[in-house]
Amino acid sequence: MDDDSVYCAHGPHQLASLADGPLDGLRFVYKDLYDVAGFTTGAGNPSWFQEHAPASYTAPLIEMLRYAGAMAVGRVQTDELAYSLNGCNVHFGTPINPMTPDRLPGGSSSGSAVAVARGDAEFALGTDTGGSIRIPAAYNSLYSLRPTHGRLPMAGVLPLAPRFDTPGWLSRDAQTLEQVGSVLFGLPKASLNAPSLAIVEPLFARLPEPLALLWQSFFKSISSQFTTVAAPFSAAQIDALSDVFQILQGRQIASLYHHWHQMHPDALGKDIDQRLSWTATLSAAAQHDAEQKRQQWLSQLHSCFALSHFIVIPTTPDLSPLRTADSLALGEFRMRLMGMTAMAGLAGCPQLHLPLLACDGVPFGFSIIGPRDSDMQLLALARLFSQL
Repeated sequence: MDDDSVYCAHGPHQLASLADGPLDGLRFVYKDLYDVAGFTTGAGNPSWFQEHAPASYTAPLIEMLRYAGAMAVGRVQTDELAYSLNGCNVHFGTPINPMTPDRLPGGSSSGSAVAVARGDAEFALGTDTGGSIRIPAAYNSLYSLRPTHGRLPMAGVLPLAPRFDTPGWLSRDAQTLEQVGSVLFGLPKASLNAPSLAIVEPLFARLPEPLALLWQSFFKSISSQFTTVAAPFSAAQIDALSDVFQILQGRQIASLYHHWHQMHPDALGKDIDQRLSWTATLSAAAQHDAEQKRQQWLSQLHSCFALSHFIVIPTTPDLSPLRTADSLALGEFRMRLMGMTAMAGLAGCPQLHLPLLACDGVPFGFSIIGPRDSDMQLLALARLFSQL
């Protein structure tokens, strides 16, 4: 608990289980966006922490896990206000990625991912707006689920952009991921009947050559297990979703945080400060145009789900960036990345990350996107893929 880049000094770190249940003996950590009664939620920022009062109640998701037998063993760090995918925090440092120490851990659920990857807990609660569960999972070789938007309560969880925010969790194995999902959704494990997969081939084809070859070899080894079709999306079409998502997300962020940002001009790290300033420049006309483009995407996605049960994409456009990457390189990477994360985000669809690949020891993986409310089926797919 003495690693400030992973754990929050303000805690609490120990929350005992409240009953026996299916998660008996499992430890979890929770992101510093989740409220615990009597303690202040810090959102990764000292100024925010100092001027906010302790929470009056504990986030229901934490309580659900404790009543199922799990125990909390730490409040963990987040990128400031959860508005980054890198895992860097100017105040508390960048956690060491235990899988590849020279590379970024990913964010904003950075502490969640690192604590689980290094064995401090069996699973972690995080949040996901534009990729904050999926990306740290990819960088730290973890299983993760971004659930259907709105399916799990965000009560007692600090928002970033509510129309896209969702809780999520990650683990080192598919069994734990599914166990947690069964508790939170209140459903038994799902069965699968000949699932079909739509592969977004242009995204795999433009991966760096070693990763593209890695995927081709893996796909060849498992393709006989599934019916597969080519998804009807181009890479350019998906790239365009980045702007659509960031405009819609940005308008909500500005409505929530612009005033606070104005009152605290020196409180944030440079990259997050610049993004928050940018959100204040977004116009209603830009939002209207983005809303129309979102509707077009929903129609295209619906058409794809009519062809296949699930959609398969690489979770990231490349390996996790090096810790030495400059801000320009990280900005360019973010733009490519967010088109891919926006595919599910704009539609509120669930997305599963599978950490089944590695390139020279560096984690890499792929994602499966399902229709809304197919969360338990995705978790069953995680179980299936882990056994292949």
